Amino acid sequence: MNRTLSAAAHGNDSRASIPRGPWVRWLAATALASTAALVVGCGGSDAPATPALLSCDDGMKTAFKPDSQTQVVLVKAFKQGDPLTLTSPVPAGTPVAAANVCLVKLNVGPGNAGPADAPSTSAGIGIEVWLPATDRWNNRFHALGGAGWQGGPAGSATAIASLAAASVAGVEGAVSSTTDTGHAGPGGAFAMNPDGTINQVLWTDFASRAIHEQAVKTKALATAFYGKAPRYSYWDGGSTGGRQGLKLAQNHPDDFDGMVALYPAINWTRFITAELYPQIVYQRDLAGTPPTTAQLDLVSNAAIAACDVVGGQHLGYILDPASCTYDPTKDANVLCVASGGTNATADCVSTAQAVAINKIWYGMTADGSVPDPALDNGWSKAFSSTLMGDGTHRWFGMARGTSLWGSFFSLFGLNGPGSPNGAFPIAPDLVALELQNPTIADPSFINLTGNGQSLWKSLSYAQLSNAYDRGVALQSQFGNINTNSADLSTYKNRGGKILTWHGLADELIFPQGTVNYYHRVASQAGGMTATQDFFRLYMVPGLGHGTPNGTSNAAAIVPNFTPTQMYDLLTAWVEQGQAPDRIDLQASAGGETRSMPACVYPKAITYVSGDPKRTESYDCL
Repeated sequence: MNRTLSAAAHGNDSRASIPRGPWVRWLAATALASTAALVVGCGGSDAPATPALLSCDDGMKTAFKPDSQTQVVLVKAFKQGDPLTLTSPVPAGTPVAAANVCLVKLNVGPGNAGPADAPSTSAGIGIEVWLPATDRWNNRFHALGGAGWQGGPAGSATAIASLAAASVAGVEGAVSSTTDTGHAGPGGAFAMNPDGTINQVLWTDFASRAIHEQAVKTKALATAFYGKAPRYSYWDGGSTGGRQGLKLAQNHPDDFDGMVALYPAINWTRFITAELYPQIVYQRDLAGTPPTTAQLDLVSNAAIAACDVVGGQHLGYILDPASCTYDPTKDANVLCVASGGTNATADCVSTAQAVAINKIWYGMTADGSVPDPALDNGWSKAFSSTLMGDGTHRWFGMARGTSLWGSFFSLFGLNGPGSPNGAFPIAPDLVALELQNPTIADPSFINLTGNGQSLWKSLSYAQLSNAYDRGVALQSQFGNINTNSADLSTYKNRGGKILTWHGLADELIFPQGTVNYYHRVASQAGGMTATQDFFRLYMVPGLGHGTPNGTSNAAAIVPNFTPTQMYDLLTAWVEQGQAPDRIDLQASAGGETRSMPACVYPKAITYVSGDPKRTESYDCL
């Protein structure tokens, strides 16, 4: 049974005006070449040619030629109610178009030559564009970012890549687009050539070129289709999409007027290498056997109980994990009797397991060391204007209270699917790329010199630290994927705006990295107040990696954003000058509704009085 896709996805929107110069000249040339519509005016004078607008049909394949590298792969019109699919028969449950929309698929070369079956072989950058009907276009371009290594069928003539982009066009009425960033596969094998060398071409496409081409080509197509450029252009993405937004602000500040850049995957090689650190801890300290899900939840929930009390009540999630110094090695309630504790259940933890969890919370070190949490809980360097990672403490760890085995990891467990805290596949892929050894990755990594064999399990602390250093040293060959330039002055000066939120219980991208980046931006922008003029950050307790509850407490009711809330705030800021300040969030479960403010960083959620489960009981100070 078909169902209408009635809302845009939370994460990808953009608007921007078409660049002047070559694009304008191309549009004029196209119009003159494609139409003989000279209008004879009064007195016999000739009026200038009127540009012929593109139609949603195969004529676009020859009419839209912005450059020699761009090819229109597919054009298809969907009427309101049509199933949003390119396959036949129509799969059950296929969403239908909310309004008349036009789907256009582009390929932008040159790509990367090679064997047909090699992940590193690419025909170019695939871009999927959705155009609303002319009478419904709101004069916006709302671009969507990606996730993970991205990939997907954006350049395919046989599959739709983004139903979210279709919804943006059909429901919001904005032009929308997404990209495969130059490769179709979901993993990182595309970044290694068949001979084991670094594929610099596709690293660059993935890191920056594809998203810039997405912006430029989408705006050019919209201009040729509607006869005018988008008035406003917005980027909207989380995780990889958040990194992409900040990369555009850093490298191509004229592409977008505003950015929603949520829980951004900046410091790519640093935090992803550190994502593998918990697994190395289990391998080196616990003989390759991670604690069970129940053990991990026991300790994490104990941390929540120790640090979540506000106004005399337990919130169920930690308001300020930076102030939490809970130490399971000193908690008799979680330690087994054999380790000097009082917990006689099967879910108790040994001292060695408690130390391992402390290491995960502290973050990656060069030698597997961890200080006493009372002295250093791993957060201090988050508030520095200096990029962390050059000393023994290489990168941040999971905030206390975050689920230590969440659904992201349980799919890739060390002991098969469903086992706790397996390696998130991006991390072994990246370490294999850093060390230029495909066998380090998991078996999904395919390369002619050798496929993945999960040899990451044998890495020592020192070897993982070396991989971390290699990732930093190889930035020029990795397309400068880290996206950690703190100089956003050009974007600020052209009037661009950025909104970011990051959950303090993010299971994948540790929130301290975003806090650190914001401090670094502020140090170059002239302080926090000057930074808030164009870039506002919200650090939100309890939220996970784009999920409403990232904690180990399944019963936690964590106030959250609505799906389009940040995008709506961004458009109001850009178009009406209404800078967002305090944002009141809410969530409901089991007949109970809770609310909480989100504060513009560095203001903190501060309890004043009253019911701590109500937003009116807090101030932003």
